Amino acid sequence: MSAPALPTLLVGSYTATGGGTATGISVVEDGVASTVAVLDDPSFLAVSGDRVYAVSELADGSVSAFRRRGTALEHLWDAPSGGDAPCHVRVDPSGALVVTNYVSGTVTAVSLAAAESLAASVLASDGVVGAHGAGDSVVVPESAVDTAVLPDATGPVEDRQEGPHAHQSIATPDGTLLVADLGGDALHEYRVDLGPESVALEVVRVHHVEPGVGPRHMAWYDGDLFVAGELDGRVHRLRRDESGAFRVVASAPTFDGPVGESLLSHIEVDEDGRVVVAVRGRDVIVVLDAADGGLTLVGSAPCGGVWPRHFARVPGYVLVANQMSDAIAVLPVGDDGVPGEAVAQIPVGTPTCIVPL
Repeated sequence: MSAPALPTLLVGSYTATGGGTATGISVVEDGVASTVAVLDDPSFLAVSGDRVYAVSELADGSVSAFRRRGTALEHLWDAPSGGDAPCHVRVDPSGALVVTNYVSGTVTAVSLAAAESLAASVLASDGVVGAHGAGDSVVVPESAVDTAVLPDATGPVEDRQEGPHAHQSIATPDGTLLVADLGGDALHEYRVDLGPESVALEVVRVHHVEPGVGPRHMAWYDGDLFVAGELDGRVHRLRRDESGAFRVVASAPTFDGPVGESLLSHIEVDEDGRVVVAVRGRDVIVVLDAADGGLTLVGSAPCGGVWPRHFARVPGYVLVANQMSDAIAVLPVGDDGVPGEAVAQIPVGTPTCIVPL
């Protein structure tokens, strides 16, 4: 099957280091993928202007910055992720790059101004920034990096909640950020304090969710926060109360029957209040309606492959990174928001993240 006309895509993946088949970050043009940066386990990407940021989900993790020129990536600098197995990266409105480390349960902020200043000074001095992995690669100084350790906590799902596991961060409308702690069933709220060449993460408060939820990814709609419970198979709608704490105002299952090995992954909400969430194990894309202030199931559809790790919405389609199928499935979206059968498969090694450009 040939892919319909789609925007250029950047794709994160697992490489041989993490048991995958990719060789780094891929770019997809006209339905064809090619490697544009060789990097170990770049499982999550973030794009801001002409900058591309990628985690390297290793035991001693890192994050790398690239300049995008067309579809080519020029390596600029690296920074420590501040923990083990960084699985998410995001550019915060504060001007910091925020990285969450799953295994170690830590969150790190990198001052982008300091990192860019250092990279620019090196570039000016030698006229060239080395390819990724070169001996002269630019490493951001410790003063421009701050790491916060999530409080020690456990949950009822013993094999997954033996300690804190930071999975994703998201900016709040209040100028803070939230970190989803899958292991500790909590959302940790921080404020980023940026100085001229320094950065600090300041704890604001901890918001607890029900034991066993396993919060993974989050999204906003109409002032409310939507949380995908990786471990309980439900989507939860949270709202701040007068004290500033998040409280659950609605919750809905994404499938019938026992949870078992059915694990929610990515979640997004469109402008019409349609909540879209992927469910691994059952390998479906589920759509719920949040437009009326509640949360009700609309329907679900096959994800077009195996183990939908991430997805991206583009006009008319949802693109699903099916990690265990070595492909991105292109699903047309119906009038009710529920995807139809895949109209194309784009071969990509072990895809874990999709960013349309």
